[in-house]
Amino acid sequence: MKIIKDIAYGPYEDNNLDLYLPDGDSFDLFMYIHGGGLEQRNKDWNPEVFAYLAERGIAATPINYRKYPAAKYPDFVVDSAAAAAWLKENIHRYGNCKRIFIGGSSAGGYLSMMLCFDPRWLGAHGLKNTDFFAYVLDAGQPTKHFKVLKEQGIDTRRVIIDETAPLYHVGETEEFPPMYIIVSDNDIKNRYEQIQLLLSTLKQFGCDEGKIRYELRHSAHCKYVDAFDENNETVFGKMIYDYIKSF
Repeated sequence: MKIIKDIAYGPYEDNNLDLYLPDGDSFDLFMYIHGGGLEQRNKDWNPEVFAYLAERGIAATPINYRKYPAAKYPDFVVDSAAAAAWLKENIHRYGNCKRIFIGGSSAGGYLSMMLCFDPRWLGAHGLKNTDFFAYVLDAGQPTKHFKVLKEQGIDTRRVIIDETAPLYHVGETEEFPPMYIIVSDNDIKNRYEQIQLLLSTLKQFGCDEGKIRYELRHSAHCKYVDAFDENNETVFGKMIYDYIKSF
């Protein structure tokens, strides 16, 4: 395994990513967008996940992006799309990348949903959602994100579906890519119900149910992302590995 840190993908200080590369020359790649309420954490969150994947032949790329309080909507969405576009254009320099998967947890799940369902952001780079093989939508908020509500002076408990909400854009793209949708039964209040609405809406728009893997975790919000099993292996890393290898 080889790790390359802090590669710039854009002009801003937070526009950087890491590459966890396996020893082989041919690999799939998982781009990961971290959580933290669009305000906290960074790409160094839980590096065991990325090392686990790279040691098993899957490259991993955690990214940084602009966050509150310095950032405003849609800076973090723009950055996520720019990182994906950079990888699409440049990953061949590091080996034969067969497929790119995009995913994230919590706030990163929201950002992954925006790339998956709102064609504007990847479209700005001449790309479509299906230019990436599949999406891991882990406990993201499919309605208007609570930090975007706060930015606009709106009660953060409100459930609003407007252009800042991934759910608003379901059906705008020509095709649905494969998706791995994860939520917990003890998630953030109203998160489980909103994920069920997303699933129902995908069905309403004729998304092939065979393209959706849905997993209900018996835990609190994203606790499995930090968890280790009885063999001291990363639970989330194994989830991602199993999903990628299922194709």
